[in-house]
Amino acid sequence: MSNEMSLFTSGAAIPAHIAKRELSETTKALMGGGGASESRRISVRGNIFRLTVGGQEIAKNEDRAMNIIIAAAAPKTSRTYYSATYQEGVAVSPDCWSADGDHPSSTIAQPESANCATCTKNIAGSGQGTSRACRYTHRLAVLLENDITGNVYELTLAATSLFGKGENGKLPLFQYAKQLATHGMNVTDVVTELRFDTDSATPKMVFRAVRPLEVSELEAVLDKGASLEAIQAVTTSFQPAKTDARPAKSNSAPQGFNVAEPTVRENKKTTGVPAAAPDLASALQDWAD
Repeated sequence: MSNEMSLFTSGAAIPAHIAKRELSETTKALMGGGGASESRRISVRGNIFRLTVGGQEIAKNEDRAMNIIIAAAAPKTSRTYYSATYQEGVAVSPDCWSADGDHPSSTIAQPESANCATCTKNIAGSGQGTSRACRYTHRLAVLLENDITGNVYELTLAATSLFGKGENGKLPLFQYAKQLATHGMNVTDVVTELRFDTDSATPKMVFRAVRPLEVSELEAVLDKGASLEAIQAVTTSFQPAKTDARPAKSNSAPQGFNVAEPTVRENKKTTGVPAAAPDLASALQDWAD
């Protein structure tokens, strides 16, 4: 199977409104591999697409792929180091982290090193197996194809979805951006298929261009990419986890996603009697906006 993306195998010419554009900062950031309010995020935990608001899961999509538009990307690949072993459902801030992948954040009281490149946590084998204890991630601000003028979502990708050359049409993010650029296109110019690589033993996303955006769609994406929502989505920052976080109100989930089942919690005042489940209709209203 050819590595060439399906968008370019049909022989169709690149639309004039896209062909005349210069490479954007978003595309350049991903080509180079560099790396406040309650955020809306697309999580890929457990090989399932999950929508979360303020850390609370509100909907999920169990399809192996979904179509998105990359509206913006962090200018650099960030790094995070956790000394404790990951525990599902336990949100903690990293012991050390870097927004630019070069130097620890100034907010870290006791950084692991003054320079990320020479840090002992950056040595292969310092993590599990041959991995590095300090891990790479890259943040994107994305839109759903079926709701381009709607909400902006943060999508944070791990190293397995970023680096490498890819094969059989399965491209990691940075290689995908480079291949688009060779055709004179930006990542913001196309609908992108985000797919789980089922051949990978660890969670891994691969990317494929589906179609170029229409003029009106591209205008909407560029506006969204410059919005405060997008800026917040691609800005790396860490704060203590909220213990009383609540999902934004909405009466429906975006198309393709199923509303997450409410969690029934024990009533502290009446032992053995479960508390009433939250009202999902009112608890999820903003997702329809």
